[in-house]
Amino acid sequence: MQFYKYQGTGNDFVMLDNRSGMWDDLSISDIQKLCDRRFGIGADGLIKINAAKDVDFEVDYYNSDASKSFCGNGARCAVAFAHYLDIIEDTTVFTAIDGIHEAEIKNGVVKLKMGNVTKIEKDGEDFVLNTGSPHYVKYVEMLNNYNVYENGNEIRNSETYKKDGINVNFVEKLSDKELFVRTYERGVEDETYSCGTGVTAAALTFMEKNNQTFVGIKVKGGQLKVYAEKSSEGFENIWLEGPAVQVFKGTINL
Repeated sequence: MQFYKYQGTGNDFVMLDNRSGMWDDLSISDIQKLCDRRFGIGADGLIKINAAKDVDFEVDYYNSDASKSFCGNGARCAVAFAHYLDIIEDTTVFTAIDGIHEAEIKNGVVKLKMGNVTKIEKDGEDFVLNTGSPHYVKYVEMLNNYNVYENGNEIRNSETYKKDGINVNFVEKLSDKELFVRTYERGVEDETYSCGTGVTAAALTFMEKNNQTFVGIKVKGGQLKVYAEKSSEGFENIWLEGPAVQVFKGTINL
C-alpha cells in the first residue's frame, strides 16, 4: 500500500488515494493497525480520498479506532492532499460524512468552510454543540497544567455521553481575540495536539458571548483561525483556517 502522512497543527493522518476503489474493503483491524503508533504508521485517523459525482472528491474519514466522523483538520489535510494529487487547483467543493464543504488552499494554508451551527446548548456552566462532530466545551484556568486526559475521559464516559461519545474541549481565554484549546477526542480516546471541529466549537461559544466574527486559536500543535457570522438561526459562513503539511510518504504491507 502506498500512503501519505499529513498533519494539521499536529493532528496527524494517514492518507490514501482511493479514487480507483482499491482500498474500499479495508477492515476495522486494517485501519487500527495503520494508525497504531508502535505497530503501524501512526496517526490520529485515516482518510481515503474517494471519487465522487458532482463534486471534486469525497473525504472518507476514520478515527484511529476505525469509527467514522467528520474531522475539520483531517478535511483540511485532505484538501492539501487533493491539491498535491492535482485533483484541484486553489479552490474546491467536496463531500464528507456531514455533507458538502468548500475550501481554499494557498501557500500551504487551507481555509475550510464548516457546516452551519443552529444550536448551542448548556450543560450546567458548559456548552454542547455539533460542528460536524459532537463537542463539549468547558472553560478553565491554567490550561497548560490541566489534566485533559483524566477530565476529558470522565466527561466523555459519563452517563449522559457514554453511549454515543463526545469530544471534550477545555478552553482558556488568552485575550479578547484569542483562546487556548486542548481537546480529548472520542475515537482516539486521548488528547490530540489539535482538533478542528473542537476549536470551531470553542470559538463559536466565545463568539456568541462576545459578539465577534473572528477568534484566533492556540493549540498544542500551533495556531488556527475561526471566522463566523451570527444569524437568526445560529452561526453561518463558518471557516476554519490553518496549515496542512505533508510529512512523508511511503509503502507498508498490510
